[in-house]
Amino acid sequence: MRLRFKFNLVITLACALGIGAAAALSYWVVQKSAMEEVAQQIRLLRANALAVRSYTVNSIDPLLSDDNDILFLPQSVTAYAATSVFATFRKDFPEYFYKEAALNPTNPANKADAFETTLIERFRSEDGLGQIETMLEKEDGRYYTIAFPLKVGNPGCLNCHSTPEAAPPAMVDLYGPDHGFGWQLGETIGAQIISAPMTLIDERAKETVGVLIAAVSAAFLLVLIVTNVLLTRIVVFPVRRMSDVAEKVSMGDFDTPEYAKPGKDEISSLSASFNRMRRSLESAMRMIDD
Repeated sequence: MRLRFKFNLVITLACALGIGAAAALSYWVVQKSAMEEVAQQIRLLRANALAVRSYTVNSIDPLLSDDNDILFLPQSVTAYAATSVFATFRKDFPEYFYKEAALNPTNPANKADAFETTLIERFRSEDGLGQIETMLEKEDGRYYTIAFPLKVGNPGCLNCHSTPEAAPPAMVDLYGPDHGFGWQLGETIGAQIISAPMTLIDERAKETVGVLIAAVSAAFLLVLIVTNVLLTRIVVFPVRRMSDVAEKVSMGDFDTPEYAKPGKDEISSLSASFNRMRRSLESAMRMIDD
């Protein structure tokens, strides 16, 4: 096995291990960074939903409340408004999912499922808990999910959700008197739940790691080429020249010119030592002949 092959084999194995370790570490770091980026986008979406809810309860509901006795418009409901705006948003960002889930909603479509109920109950039991980050397992994959508590913070909400008798008759006619009532001011009644598929995060991480691995591999290839050129010039070629001279001298050909590698490195010192040995051998052979 040639010296160059051994050298390249060792360097390649070492670099492969290094690239593998760097890829695993960078994937973990990049995935964590991508997850934080998605989390930040989720917080922005939640802030937008809160702004829509505030605008609805302060600006839209007063304009429509006078007609609630004869006609109830869902556009005056904060959850409906926030969900509708998010549905428009999803046309450009279809990866994200938004739901305002409640334990006792007016609209049955907002009824919390078992997973969402668990989150809401945790908000209700841990006062001051601002958000919950978790993973949601679905048939089509895992979803990175952040939930935020929904509390009855505006007394105006109780106009529709205290008792069926106090609620607008048109709303009661539309949704019925059996759900969406009995809320209390300050009570956590639901949660804003925003999800994004883990494939979105994994794809970002894989893309970044792929670029990193390509760059590191290109750098490794360049280093390998340069070290091979230097190895050939500094080690392989001088050793090969000395090997050729040694073989000819061993066959009795003392007319072969000496090879002296210029410089002060170990190979140069070896060539000088070899030439002294050759001269000593040549002198010894002449003494024997005499």
